[in-house]
Amino acid sequence: VWVLLRVSVVVIAALVALILASAVYPVVRWLKGKGWSSLLATGAAFIGILVLLSAIITGIVFAVLNEWDSLSASAVEGWRELEGFFRAGPLPFDTAAFDNLVQQITQLAASGAVVGSALTGLTAATEFIAGTALMVVILFFFLKDGDKFLPWLRKYTGANAGWHLTEVLTRSWNTLAGFIRTQAIVSFVDATFIGIGLLLLGVPLAFVLAVITFFAGFIPIVGAFTAGALAVIIALVTNGVTNALFVLLLIIAVQ
Repeated sequence: VWVLLRVSVVVIAALVALILASAVYPVVRWLKGKGWSSLLATGAAFIGILVLLSAIITGIVFAVLNEWDSLSASAVEGWRELEGFFRAGPLPFDTAAFDNLVQQITQLAASGAVVGSALTGLTAATEFIAGTALMVVILFFFLKDGDKFLPWLRKYTGANAGWHLTEVLTRSWNTLAGFIRTQAIVSFVDATFIGIGLLLLGVPLAFVLAVITFFAGFIPIVGAFTAGALAVIIALVTNGVTNALFVLLLIIAVQ
């Protein structure tokens, strides 16, 4: 475990590539069944993944850019309304403490701590880019030569141990692939109905939130909660408390 933590970028890249390969390999196998070569089938599936992800990312970027001005203005207004609600509410609210907190956050943003955070973020971004590039390479070879791994393993581990290892790994692969495909269906249903509901409720960035809901669905429990909370927060700061409650009911009903 200690050694694996030292090379966490490699380990995470390999695990992500394995998960993606389990979802995409049926396409490669289907193309091979149609007479395509291993390299051509892998290349077609690989390019298809890149085109799909690029289209999704492009759609998210343009959606955020189109909604950014109105969203930021609504967020400021919603923050002021929330502050006014607490000030005028029945619960005790320390105005001086609140103003002091805002001032401390402002000073922190202007201090050198932000520079350190920026350097940490730059390091994390560099590791992310390196890990992504490594994941792409590993994924390509998983799709192209993954079916050759078990025969190779059986050859070098002997008949008895090789049979057991092959059986264990085959069942593990089938379980992982089944989970990924099933979870993709569940996430697609969630994202579709939640996205339609957000459009009908007039929530900004409905497409972006639907995409986030889809990908977050692959993270058990935490993913659905996080994506739902983000949708409720955006509805709260842009459309008010009533709209946010309707969004919350929508997400609970769909989930």
